[in-house]
Amino acid sequence: MPDNPLLLPYERGTLALPNRIVMAPMTRGRADDTTGVPSPLAGDYYAQRTGAGLIVSEGIYAHPLGKGGPGIPGLVTPAQVAGWREVTGAVHAAGGRIYAQLWHVGRMTHPSVLDGATPVAPSAVRIVGEQIFTNEGLVDHVAPRPLTLAEIEETVAAFAAEARNAIAAGFDGVEIHGANGYLFQQFHAENTNRRTDGYGGSPSGRLRFTVEVVEAVTAAVGAERVALRISPDNPENEIAEEDAQETYRTLVDTLDPLGLAYLHVIERGAYGALADLRPRWSGTLVANFNGPEPTSPDAGENVLDAGLADLFSFGRHFIANPDLPARIASGARLDAPGRGPVYGGGAAGYVDYPPLAQPAI
Repeated sequence: MPDNPLLLPYERGTLALPNRIVMAPMTRGRADDTTGVPSPLAGDYYAQRTGAGLIVSEGIYAHPLGKGGPGIPGLVTPAQVAGWREVTGAVHAAGGRIYAQLWHVGRMTHPSVLDGATPVAPSAVRIVGEQIFTNEGLVDHVAPRPLTLAEIEETVAAFAAEARNAIAAGFDGVEIHGANGYLFQQFHAENTNRRTDGYGGSPSGRLRFTVEVVEAVTAAVGAERVALRISPDNPENEIAEEDAQETYRTLVDTLDPLGLAYLHVIERGAYGALADLRPRWSGTLVANFNGPEPTSPDAGENVLDAGLADLFSFGRHFIANPDLPARIASGARLDAPGRGPVYGGGAAGYVDYPPLAQPAI
């Protein structure tokens, strides 16, 4: 039995994993930009990384207005479902397990990405200190328009439909992307949610959209196949949560009785989310650190040793180290990306990172 807790098997509910290493969702921007169908190379990319106990796919848009940039895949059309079925088939043939990350970026997009449509958000609050990448290069953000009540209802239904599509495409489950300043966190944060109706104001009002989506997705595919990712107090994409502790304690207390597959917590910012929320979450908890540098395996090991999480997710290390768990097990070096573009492009920097050569016997 290995001493490193990252390498121990984990089993709870529908999760039966050979280790506690999760491949975190990472945008790679290689889908067909017109159709939203994943790249023909995506099956190889994910199959190469099936040493992870669990893979979470890149973010996949649940609604056409939720697409965040060039090359982002969807799970809305029959062609997209068929494309993802090829990917999940490759992962399962290699012995892996994969969840689909369900994504809507809210205001974090641009009309040139949305065929001229205006981005939507809880309120008409524009990002002013950053630009966004489009097919035209970096451009200024535009002011989003507030979602109507009917559109909120439509978006909730879109997530449930995407979850059903994900299961039809062969995914083992779904992870709702409620983190990193995208639509869900735009509802959570006071500076981006200025609504005065039932989807704003109090913590419960600002959390209402998230809770409704989780409940709708759970009703669609079963709680045991549904997860949620959050990033309390994360200032990314000009988010300012005035009382992250109260907001996320309320959210966790509301969702814990549903019996979800797991809660994926990104710790970033002043609020120690893992230590605060771990006692309030009775199910599986996946931890992640989002910092300027990739998280070291030692840091993940320490989190598990401290009992702050059951699983730990690594992102950027998986780009250049498709056999990351094997490298962690052997203490081998971890390579840095450098063969080709992280976002967009073809095989270079995507499926051409080889596993570490094994010594001859």
